[in-house]
Amino acid sequence: MQELIVNKALLTVLIALVSAQVLKVLTVLISERTLKVSRLRGTGGMPSSHSAAVTALATAVGMTEGLGSPEFAIATVLAVVVMYDACGIRRAAGEHAKLINELTSQLESLFKDGFEPKTLGTLLGHTLPQVFFGGLLGILIALLMYL
Repeated sequence: MQELIVNKALLTVLIALVSAQVLKVLTVLISERTLKVSRLRGTGGMPSSHSAAVTALATAVGMTEGLGSPEFAIATVLAVVVMYDACGIRRAAGEHAKLINELTSQLESLFKDGFEPKTLGTLLGHTLPQVFFGGLLGILIALLMYL
């Protein structure tokens, strides 16, 4: 248990993850002039916390184990898959949710009395800039932690 608590790579990932989530709240505060604390636990938005976490991990592993190590290769492949998924599949799922919500709203009068459609969450994926800046944040945090 002690090893887990002092695991510098894991701490780096957690700092990157929390930093990205806090930045999401600040980004919404600046752009929309409203405080949405719920963004601390939400997916989607600027910057991508998933990208920040996996790039922080890959950078930490690269700095401790070396860029030629199998561990760095594993962490890098994981980072690429997560970041690709955020821009692709998860983003498409968010777009589908928007469309389903709109259709449900438009067809609500056709449903039987008592039917209450559940609104689907739409902030699931990321744009390329959100993934890029999340990844950059993760790398910067890892560099600060290890240099």
